[in-house]
Amino acid sequence: MSTEVFEQTEGGIRLHIRLTPNARSEGIERIDISAEGTKRLRASVTVVPEKGKANKALIKLLAKKLRLPKSTIRLIAGEQSRNKTIAIDGHPDELIPALENMLSSLG
Repeated sequence: MSTEVFEQTEGGIRLHIRLTPNARSEGIERIDISAEGTKRLRASVTVVPEKGKANKALIKLLAKKLRLPKSTIRLIAGEQSRNKTIAIDGHPDELIPALENMLSSLG
């Protein structure tokens, strides 16, 4: 299992995601590695990428998977891009086990 898709910050966790909007199903799928060697969590949502709808759906999906309030999750980079950076506010000692649990279920 790789922890490189997220990094610990002073106020929580920063998570790197590659989002596929307008997909057939919603979910966290796998860890992708770009040509540059950057690792990102692959996620998909069923809504279209207009007016921030896909970004909101991603936050809702992460909140559900991590069992966290949506208010603790925010998009900090990549609003118009498939490559997103998400900040999750909270104590890293509590957030990291939830993330590791989600990542371990990817197979």
